[in-house]
Amino acid sequence: MDIQYYFTPVSPWSYLGHERFRAIARAAAARVEVLPVDYGVIFPASGGLPLAKRAPQRQAYRLVELRRFGEWLGVPINLQPKHFPVDAGPGARLVIAVDHAAGPQAALTITGALMRAVWAEDRHIAERDTLAALLAENSLAASLLAEADAPEVQARYEANTQRALAAGVFGAPSYVVDGEIFWGQDRLDFLERRLKG
Repeated sequence: MDIQYYFTPVSPWSYLGHERFRAIARAAAARVEVLPVDYGVIFPASGGLPLAKRAPQRQAYRLVELRRFGEWLGVPINLQPKHFPVDAGPGARLVIAVDHAAGPQAALTITGALMRAVWAEDRHIAERDTLAALLAENSLAASLLAEADAPEVQARYEANTQRALAAGVFGAPSYVVDGEIFWGQDRLDFLERRLKG
């Protein structure tokens, strides 16, 4: 079974669910399509708002929920990381380059590393030195950093985003199985049931 995994490496919700999602997909022997997308395009097209434009009540409650889920799941999370908000593009393109060169499992690994870098390690994932270090730490070729700058990688990033819009995706993370969307890491139980049939 195939799962389309739509996310951005700067989403705390994607971070909270990432390793659990990997375990669920592995247990189901599912094939994961690793699809980083640009939520700067998706939000305005789907009625969403970037964090800074949300009402203060929503911003405050987001922090409460992130803390709750982090504690519940046992996933360390810095609620207000030093380098957030941050441009997701460099990290997203690196994931795409890794996927192309080394396959989806390697892409999932570097995705997890990028997310931890933001949400647990206070690292700046829009800086090339950080991206180079993450490649080295995960035994991935340094040359992938240059490959992430290729026009075809940017084109794939844009194509992923259009594919997400066509699929009805509006938030991160979104897991799609046979056209059925499971939005949010708190829907992973439903995704797991779906994969079990």
